[in-house]
Amino acid sequence: MTNNTSTPSQTTDPVFVAEQQHLSDIYAKLTELSQITARKLETSARLAAQDKEAMAQELTANFDTADDILETLADFEAVNRIIAGYNLSQTVEAEKLAALEVLLRQPYFAKIDVQFKPDAPAKSLYLGTAGVSDENYKRLVVDWRSPVAEVYYNQEMGPTSYVAEGRTIDVDLLLRRQFDITKDILHAYFDTNVAIEDSLLLASLSHQRSAHMRDITATIQREQNSVIRHADVAALLVSGIAGSGKTSVLLQRIAYLFYQERQTLDPSQVFLITPNEVFAHYIDSVLPDLGERNPEMVTWDVFAQSLLPKGRGIGDISTPLERFAEIDSALSSFEFDVHDFRDITLHGVRLISADSIRKLSEKYHRAPAGPHRVTLIREELVHRLEGRLKTMATSESAQLEAASLEVNEQLALFNETYDPQTEDEARALTLTYLNHKFAEAFTQVENDEWLRIDRIGMRLLRTDGLTSVEWLYVKMAVTGLCNAEARYVMVDEVQDYSVAQLTVLAKYFRRAHFLLLGDPNQAISEISSSYDEIADVFKRACGEVSRADLMTSYRSTPAITELFAQLARHDDQLKISSIQRQEQIPEIISCPDEESWKEALCDAVEAAQQKDGLCAIIVPFKHAAKRIQAALGTNAPELLSERGSLPESGVVLLTLKLAKGLEFDRVIIPDASERLYPNDDITRRRLYTTISRATRELTILSAGKLTPLLDD
Repeated sequence: MTNNTSTPSQTTDPVFVAEQQHLSDIYAKLTELSQITARKLETSARLAAQDKEAMAQELTANFDTADDILETLADFEAVNRIIAGYNLSQTVEAEKLAALEVLLRQPYFAKIDVQFKPDAPAKSLYLGTAGVSDENYKRLVVDWRSPVAEVYYNQEMGPTSYVAEGRTIDVDLLLRRQFDITKDILHAYFDTNVAIEDSLLLASLSHQRSAHMRDITATIQREQNSVIRHADVAALLVSGIAGSGKTSVLLQRIAYLFYQERQTLDPSQVFLITPNEVFAHYIDSVLPDLGERNPEMVTWDVFAQSLLPKGRGIGDISTPLERFAEIDSALSSFEFDVHDFRDITLHGVRLISADSIRKLSEKYHRAPAGPHRVTLIREELVHRLEGRLKTMATSESAQLEAASLEVNEQLALFNETYDPQTEDEARALTLTYLNHKFAEAFTQVENDEWLRIDRIGMRLLRTDGLTSVEWLYVKMAVTGLCNAEARYVMVDEVQDYSVAQLTVLAKYFRRAHFLLLGDPNQAISEISSSYDEIADVFKRACGEVSRADLMTSYRSTPAITELFAQLARHDDQLKISSIQRQEQIPEIISCPDEESWKEALCDAVEAAQQKDGLCAIIVPFKHAAKRIQAALGTNAPELLSERGSLPESGVVLLTLKLAKGLEFDRVIIPDASERLYPNDDITRRRLYTTISRATRELTILSAGKLTPLLDD
């Protein structure tokens, strides 16, 4: 391994000099391309605006005769093609400029020399977070997601291969070089081929933690790369120990999918189910830093509340799967009854009666009482609602109501004041007003709010109430409710979801492929699912479940890793390893009484406040935080809320639920006594999770006897 840092010897190292010169040349070219692209965008926007204005002035609509209609439509089509051409050009140039802006922060992070044929010269390729070519289509930087870049991440010198467009390409990897670069300055280079000696990784791990996660593009390890570039399967279930980079791998996987399906995959078709909003804030800059847009990020609560009736809480989410099987079985012979429908009412006006909806259901009685019939009724209700509003628009009272609007409201709705010259104009303007006033009624129809889902579900299950997940399942089973556009759904911390929640997700996103990541040792909730249960849910939903493991910890020092590894399941203890350098040994302080505990806690927090980086005081539950704040007095930090975000540095107090997935330079466990951490399985997992949040330093205090989980 060669490691050249900023020393006088750099000037005498021909490799360093050559690489610095190459970097300077590339940076200059990237700067030039950025300026050219920005000018192209500006010029294109100006010309497009001028052409659109000119075309608007020249274009006239003539529908007098059949020939005039055809000519007008042809003119419109020609204008649309020109506008579409401008839009496409703008999109291409904007994407190129975004990639160049990413590269100007760090043009590349690695170089590989590959030989494609034994008698051919080696080809040097520089890998970066985005790919770009010059005006002659010569590749300046190769995107890390391109097929050939896989030979870098495979970390195998000599004969190796990669797959491109279904073909396996054999190559000889002659050089694997890493760079430490900022803009156009080369700080160091490393030639290495063994993951444990990954100098760039070790340097990255030594950085202080902050309020936002960093991307790991330059330091992706082989086992992580196998998940990131995994074949597109219906469901991929990943088990990774604490600190193995599960969340980073998930985000890099999303970036990889965007690259692979650049022409067809939109971020709105990718959903990331996050544990909480604190975690969502923590990861929200990773993909933008890679030049990609974030997918749709939602918590379970946000997802569920978007589908549940307004005002209904989440409640119990641990419904056994047998209840869902009962629903499916009962639906095979189900029929709506007269009380399953409700009026469509808005602003005190009954627009469509429940009885007329019942008659519609009887009209379509040949279709089973389920998604097919509901779709037919829904479509008919939209037409009836449109007809009802048209009828209302002819009434004098509705026209008077439209005329009585404030002038600013009239201008907003009609682009003019309400001043109809004919009866037809009066009806048209009034209909515009009514469509606006009763827009929510169309939403009620589309959302099938004319069905009494609670009543239907209670009849199917022969019960007097539904849990939130039962309500969601009944709604999907009866109406076909789903997101048919979603193509990928990523679930982080998957072990913390109940089988009922996961079944609902699988049914709602029924056409999507799933990436499920978690750690069985971090199942800290009473409703947590085992990995076998998770696999069963998605095997039923998707047909097949592929599995992968991430067993190397990159987060914590060896001593901290060893400590939480002792709390892992026995079969995982044999596999868990850390690649970090040793730092401070974890400190465990058992205090005999309350006063000595308070003193030790204050000392630990004051010491953390004097250090750089981010320190977390992690408590198992909210109520435990009050005791900690009382002990610390005026020096106590505020408890982080579920809608909060991490500070850039300092000391933060938070619950374990919010700490999931996060990492900190140092962690203080304020009271690991036997009272708070008894010797049982779920407590063991909670302690494992808490300890594994620390990367460098760990202080464990105990008010009284220490938990038996740490007796050794």
